[in-house]
Amino acid sequence: MQGKELLRAVYAAVDPVAAHAALERFYYWSNGVNVAKLSRLARTVKAWEVEILAFHATDGCSNGPTEAINLLVKKVKRVGHGFRNFANYRLQLLRHCGVRWQTHPTARLRGRSPRLVA
Repeated sequence: MQGKELLRAVYAAVDPVAAHAALERFYYWSNGVNVAKLSRLARTVKAWEVEILAFHATDGCSNGPTEAINLLVKKVKRVGHGFRNFANYRLQLLRHCGVRWQTHPTARLRGRSPRLVA
């Protein structure tokens, strides 16, 4: 739990200098506990240190929402992949998105062998 709070302190810092100091505290703590997963986490955070500190340089701006929309668009395109007819492509996308149509129930079809009446 302490590691989580140390990482949260990085984002709660008021400027990049304070954020860098918080990161150094996290690195020092994670190396002192001698837990393999925490050491690996510290190496990963160290690899992303520039991007993490950029959060403070840009006042918390992120392109995350834009990337989320782009991923959704790509997912929708994958769902309709292979349809050459636009109407079928559209129907596949609507079905994937959860659109429900009011359809009439179909009549039950009889099987291949006739039913025997006793």
